[in-house]
Amino acid sequence: MSLTKTNLKSDIIAGIVVSLIAIPLCLGIALSSGMSPFAGMISGIIGGIVIGTLSRAQLSVSGPAAGLITIISTGITDIGINGVLLAIFIAGLFQICLSLLRAGGIAYFFPSSVIEGMLAAIGITIIFKNLPTLLGFSEPIFKESGIEYYHRILSDITQYVNIMALVTGLLALICMVLWDKLKPTKLKTFPGAMIAVFIGFICYFMFKEQNFPFNNKELVQLPIIDSFASFTHLFAFPKFELIFNINVWILAVTIGLVASIETLLTIEATDKIDPLRRITPTNRELFAQGIGNSISGLIGGLPITSVIVRSKAGLDAGGRTKTTTIVHGFILLLGVLFLAKFLNMIPLASLSAILVVTGYKLCTPSLFKHVFSLSKHQWIPFIITVISILFTDLLKGVGIGMLVAIYFILRGNMKSCYTIYNTTIDGVKYIHLVLSDEISFLKKATIIKTLSRIKKGSNVIIDAEKTIYIDFDVLELIREFKKETAPMKNINVKLINFKDVYKIENNKDGVNLNSENIQSIKLNNENFKNFDAII
Repeated sequence: MSLTKTNLKSDIIAGIVVSLIAIPLCLGIALSSGMSPFAGMISGIIGGIVIGTLSRAQLSVSGPAAGLITIISTGITDIGINGVLLAIFIAGLFQICLSLLRAGGIAYFFPSSVIEGMLAAIGITIIFKNLPTLLGFSEPIFKESGIEYYHRILSDITQYVNIMALVTGLLALICMVLWDKLKPTKLKTFPGAMIAVFIGFICYFMFKEQNFPFNNKELVQLPIIDSFASFTHLFAFPKFELIFNINVWILAVTIGLVASIETLLTIEATDKIDPLRRITPTNRELFAQGIGNSISGLIGGLPITSVIVRSKAGLDAGGRTKTTTIVHGFILLLGVLFLAKFLNMIPLASLSAILVVTGYKLCTPSLFKHVFSLSKHQWIPFIITVISILFTDLLKGVGIGMLVAIYFILRGNMKSCYTIYNTTIDGVKYIHLVLSDEISFLKKATIIKTLSRIKKGSNVIIDAEKTIYIDFDVLELIREFKKETAPMKNINVKLINFKDVYKIENNKDGVNLNSENIQSIKLNNENFKNFDAII
């Protein structure tokens, strides 16, 4: 009997649990992105049914991602909803191309410091973006962006507070936090997001009883479907006339890259926690995600990625195959068709509470504490990525973070040219440079600086025993130092252990590094500390 048939019951139960998490998240992410609640449900349905069917990932659950909220909301401001839908459609085609080019390993080219910085910045942005709804701010604040947005929230926070929204949002927030910390073991799979929804329902009826009902703008507004014609009129479509607009293409590539990276990172994470240790084909996953995003863009949905929160929830609830994500997709479809009347009783403030908690989980203090415990090569790119995203946009911020990370990578690469020893052989002192395993042209500047600082009359050993590759330019530099520079400064140079392929002649007399009379002390050559002491 196949694994799918064996686990059918537990997969169906897990699918129901995942849908309870997905419904409020689909609604909340759509509203926070500036699109209709129906758009969020569309992408959840496609992520479950379409991507779930095409994908070979057994634990991954796909749907609208909180990490793309900022990108979509900014895109709507720049090119409108129909332009964004076109960008989502193109982003899906871009992902299909990546899969055909076998680019499933693209996420591995992004330094972890930049990825963690991106996720932390997204978390902070989600929190700030949902504060207006949580506090009942008026709609115009959503038109602000960048520094103006944060200034507006902080300066107008008392003027725009709605007491009903504030009470609902804070109650939902507090109950979610308490539930996550105190929930009974038997109910560990019951999602905190549903607690927030229940609080929303209670507040809806409570304030209605007291003759302080929420107005429609403060509630979910899913359309009520009473006929097939009314259902077909709900879909929005891309504006293909904008196909030559450069902003559409920039947005499409941004969505395609971010969605692909987020999906691949989620796939990697879910594979690690899979008790059956299955490995997901990443290129097939990109293909499935691309098909899903193209369809989503064509009919008015949000961008879709694999989502770790829903994926782990499915696993914790007993899900073991992709039946879980497919079942969750069908439940979302039934929710749109038959439960819209009840979903429209949910206050937006309770959905904002869910997203605030989601954002917090992306930027917890423990994350910052962990990053700051690492070297500056890790935390500086992290912090710069976070700040850049918060005050520009996600694409520019990640680009700036990547440049900083690459600078530190190159800087570290240039420093690791050699290990330096203060060596005494038979009473003669030597500067012993043991070259590292790979000497590329990036290390040329460091080699030049090192050799230029060797004092007149010194004895030097340049040892290539550990090298696998030495760049041609560096070999020329060593030859020039041996034949021209060293004789001029009365420096005694011995080249040893250079392979024949380097075409450098080793000293025939060499040096006996195995001599019993050798004394060698390894020194720290970072920033050339202690270098002057031995040369």
